[in-house]
Amino acid sequence: MSERDWPEEGELVVCSVTDVKDFAAFVTLDEYDNHQGLIPIAEVARGWIKYIRDYIREGQKVVCKVLEVNPSKGHIDLSLKDVNDHQKREKIQDWKNEQKAHKWIGFASESSGVAVNELEDALYSLSGGSLYKSFEELVISPEKTLAKMNLVSAAKDALIKVATDNVKIQKVTVSAVLELTSTKPDGVNIIRRALRSAEPEVADAEIELLYLGAPNYRLKVTAYDYKTANKALDKAAKAAIGVVERAHDKPSEYSAKLIQQK
Repeated sequence: MSERDWPEEGELVVCSVTDVKDFAAFVTLDEYDNHQGLIPIAEVARGWIKYIRDYIREGQKVVCKVLEVNPSKGHIDLSLKDVNDHQKREKIQDWKNEQKAHKWIGFASESSGVAVNELEDALYSLSGGSLYKSFEELVISPEKTLAKMNLVSAAKDALIKVATDNVKIQKVTVSAVLELTSTKPDGVNIIRRALRSAEPEVADAEIELLYLGAPNYRLKVTAYDYKTANKALDKAAKAAIGVVERAHDKPSEYSAKLIQQK
């Protein structure tokens, strides 16, 4: 895990406070092989500090921002005051997720017979350093994700099973009302073709078409994130509108547009 040996400047890290002096607090970095770090008193809290232990104490778990890293000297300078409550909550949750992911790798290693380090390296390469995000990808796009991993079949099968058994991803839904009309004699058939085209196969998204009453139809898209969902919605709407537009010579002969979106 060489990529995890030292943090980068500006990164948020989870630390355990080991010693508190009048001038600074000493910590170990939980995610980086327990490397030692220093929080100068000026970086503990904003404003004048009379008693440092009013703000930080031994045994406490804190989230710090990395100010400076010097691997040759083994020095890591940190700031506690530069981390707000929102950042702290998010970082702690990410850290907890990574702890879970490490356990899952152990399960996959035991069932597949593939070494933990080999599985970790394969997962780290997928997400730029987050095991948990890699497990999420295995749930969202299993085939696409597995294709990127240079592992034996037994290891891939074990990772998929662990991911599907443990990772629960909340899906999101977006929708829009599609208005489609045609004054042509075969307008009903044109609208039918347009509606069929509004349900294309889109990776990682489910598209549903609901009849609201002519000329309105609701496009409902469910996906794992809003970016994917909105992209699929846009593709479906453009496909339907395109069918109607190509079937007519004059704009006055039809209406094809999104009239509401939420």
